[in-house]
Amino acid sequence: MALRHQLIKARPETVWAVLADGSRYQDWVVGTARSRPKDDHWPRLGSALEYTVRLGPWELDGQTIVRCSEPPRRLELEIDSGRLGTARIALELRPWGEHTVVIADEHPLTGPSGRLHNAGVDMLLQLRHRRMLGNLARVAEGADQGGAD
Repeated sequence: MALRHQLIKARPETVWAVLADGSRYQDWVVGTARSRPKDDHWPRLGSALEYTVRLGPWELDGQTIVRCSEPPRRLELEIDSGRLGTARIALELRPWGEHTVVIADEHPLTGPSGRLHNAGVDMLLQLRHRRMLGNLARVAEGADQGGAD
């Protein structure tokens, strides 16, 4: 399990608004080249969006499904990357004065990463989370200040 937190200098409602905008997924999720909601219900329970990850000349399509949605405090997602398997990521938003602490908790569920899950995989997830939460902070802080980020 990879667990990481980040102080975001924006109100929890602002951070949640970024998470709740399926068209912004690619702005904060590392490696996502494109994203598009599959329906108009994101981030309600069971709703999903499709995404494309680009790795050099290769592209991989997948989907992210909402497994738990408790606005504006908790969003749990299942990332389905086809043959590569699935992963669970939980994002918890905690008020911290006028700001928000976001806690990301991720672990593989199925596929090769689920079978081979170890401390090395967790280390890679930690690096990914550092960048992902930094991206989320940049987007939310820009939105909270009325900027176009």
